Amino acid sequence: MRLDLFLKASRLVLRRALANELCDAGLVKVNGTPAKPSRDVKANDEIEIKRRHKLTRIRVLQVPEKKQVSKQDAPNLYEILSEETLEDSLFDFKSSEN
Repeated sequence: MRLDLFLKASRLVLRRALANELCDAGLVKVNGTPAKPSRDVKANDEIEIKRRHKLTRIRVLQVPEKKQVSKQDAPNLYEILSEETLEDSLFDFKSSEN
């Protein structure tokens, strides 16, 4: 299954177009390598998704046979390895008062 379809089916990303944008921007990696939306996803692949202030790493447990997966079954497709909140200095506004 294509990476963009897997991200949508697993509900890690709500829309396929958004999955494509994240991949094109280099914010999605599969097994440590930036991935295109058309890359095939297999069981045991590790996917890293960076969004705004959040970095999520997951391991693919199973790839669905169909593009559509029920809301209850979607979390069974992967396991979360880690979730980090990222600090971004662009959003750290400090007062210059002394």
